[in-house]
Amino acid sequence: METNNLRHDAIFKKHMGDIAIAGNFLEKHLPEALRERCDFNTLDLCSGSFVETNLRHQYSDMLYSIKTHEGKGYIYFLVEHQSSPDRFMAFRLLRYSLAVIQQHLDKGHKTIPLIVPLLFYHGRQSPYPYSNNWLDCFAEPELAGKIYNDSFPLVDITVVPDKEIMTHGAVAALELVQKHIRHKAMIELVEDLAEILNRWPLSAELFKSLMIYISQDGNSPDVGEFIDKLARLAPRYREDVMTIAQQLKEIGITEGHLQGKKQGMMEGRIEGKIQGKIEGKIEGKMEGKMEEKNNIAKQLFSRGLDSDLIKDVTGLTTEQLESLKH
Repeated sequence: METNNLRHDAIFKKHMGDIAIAGNFLEKHLPEALRERCDFNTLDLCSGSFVETNLRHQYSDMLYSIKTHEGKGYIYFLVEHQSSPDRFMAFRLLRYSLAVIQQHLDKGHKTIPLIVPLLFYHGRQSPYPYSNNWLDCFAEPELAGKIYNDSFPLVDITVVPDKEIMTHGAVAALELVQKHIRHKAMIELVEDLAEILNRWPLSAELFKSLMIYISQDGNSPDVGEFIDKLARLAPRYREDVMTIAQQLKEIGITEGHLQGKKQGMMEGRIEGKIQGKIEGKIEGKMEGKMEEKNNIAKQLFSRGLDSDLIKDVTGLTTEQLESLKH
């Protein structure tokens, strides 16, 4: 049976590799509205081989490009040959179509082309038993149609009023900070942030990560003032805040960090090429050499700092940090 399928496939590809035959096929089987837009003098056979991000090869049977009569864009025809039914063929054709789009964009084109999949079937079972609408591959096609035929949900936090953000529950702290992290001094947010944290407490781990994020990327001339005020307004975090403040002070973040950060950005470099982590914040401690980063990590370990904070500061991986413990 497999040998027969190979022969079926081979004869189909042999004939459809002839542009005149392919043009005749498309003229006969395309919907009229689409056929009228095509300039069949520009029909061309393309490569149907694609490499996905997981390095798996995907192959379409025959792929053709054609220009419209307006000459403003391309239409691709993806012709698949099947001698046996495939329940998920519609989804497979969608995957191939997306691969064609990506290949087209990779060539420098600025618009997405139309991809028209066609399935040529001549199996024993007749008629073809499965839907050729990929949405029917879902358990709930109607719901899938509402999701994929409409615009995707957009959460543009930059236009959401702060007062509304403060009603968003446990995610409100993250949303408020990320809305203003680039443009507003964090000290201006401390009261609202404290109110959120008092209403919807974060775990110690999430709270710590948020404070480190603010200290490293926030627009705050004095991180120490921010941390002190937050500790007063959100007493449940007082111990965590004080611990974080001490840790940040030990590594030189709380004092003068903004000046160093701005200077590093102006000069267009990050000392030691430590990407985006400690721009101007650890003065003279890191020059990018692995040995120096290892030494700093060991010192921080000896002071009792936890691995997550050390990883954020040094840029070392979890595996590299683990090796320093032994």
